[in-house]
Amino acid sequence: MIGCFILIALSGTGQSGQPLEIKIGYLHQPPSRIRISLMDVPAANDGLAGALLAIDDNNATGRFLNQHYTLVEKTIGENDDPAAAVDALADQGVSFVVTSLDADRLLKAADAGKARGETLINAFAIDERLREQDCRADVIHVAPARSMLADALAQYLVWKKWRKWILIVGSHENDGLFADALRHAATRFGAKIVEERTFKDNGGARRTDSGVAEIQQQIPMVTQGAPEHDVLVAADESEVFAGYLPYRTWDPRPVAGSAGLVPTTWDAAFDQWGAVQLQNRFTRTFQRPMTAHDMQVWTSVRVVGEAAARTNSGDPGKMLAYMKSPEFSVAAFKGQKLTLRDWNQQLRQPILLFDGRNTVSVSPQEGFLHQVSTLDTLGLDRPETKCVLK
Repeated sequence: MIGCFILIALSGTGQSGQPLEIKIGYLHQPPSRIRISLMDVPAANDGLAGALLAIDDNNATGRFLNQHYTLVEKTIGENDDPAAAVDALADQGVSFVVTSLDADRLLKAADAGKARGETLINAFAIDERLREQDCRADVIHVAPARSMLADALAQYLVWKKWRKWILIVGSHENDGLFADALRHAATRFGAKIVEERTFKDNGGARRTDSGVAEIQQQIPMVTQGAPEHDVLVAADESEVFAGYLPYRTWDPRPVAGSAGLVPTTWDAAFDQWGAVQLQNRFTRTFQRPMTAHDMQVWTSVRVVGEAAARTNSGDPGKMLAYMKSPEFSVAAFKGQKLTLRDWNQQLRQPILLFDGRNTVSVSPQEGFLHQVSTLDTLGLDRPETKCVLK
């Protein structure tokens, strides 16, 4: 898992006309490069590039408000303790921490941060428990929950009247968590899982001279003899099998979930609501496309910049109060302003559905209504939550 987090240090207002200095640190470890497709192997600066671009955008606004933002980067190893890094940067006056850590490391960082008065902004971990039984008052979530991704996909499949699903689940823990979210989404929106199958990871390498022939023989057997269905939905966060499903299933059916039609917060092909401008700036600067991780980190840094700009202050208490207030919103090229759910501090946001080349759709879908916000049809709603912020 990728592990990284950004720490934001705010100094007091400058004297003699000097700008307010807002230091933003980026603490991270190299991203995992394990992917089915070579085209999906992340760049070494995945996430970091989003932070750098957001710093530039914060400074574009900050010049008018006598504010200046600086990024401070630090790398940690896979086995390093994030709590020690949080403490070290807190000693430098850090007040906000944007994280790209897995769930366990995020909770360790949050424990250390709470003791030092830190606020964390989660830009990576999608685990439901971070928004439910393990929710924290000092953690804001910009990364979507798994339930948001699953609900976005389910809404579209139901809108298409593709209600009969075959669910194929990988054998790793995270695969099971995504499968749980898909089951909940199917029940919530009226789809039916007509059969479930498990794909066991037996190890071994597929990038061999005979790999294509082997896959062509194996995948149809995995999907053979299935009951009548409209779509095959895969839960494979571990990148073991889902990428091999399209065009290789026994029956000619579309694939969705972890491959085929994929729910995500961002994609390099997204071109609506001014996104082309952001995509072009990113590509010019970093000579590569912008990933969902880049965008989630970009949005997290912009959350802090928006709070500093709207309050015209570097005071952490004032900024955090604004972030949690009904007046807060952040623009992120999604067609509407994004706001925080007050019951678990999850950022409301549309979810994009991509086929690997183009935007297929954007959820929430038309016709799925909500008494507060249609964005609250994505993910666990207030009456469902187990979160007690403390």
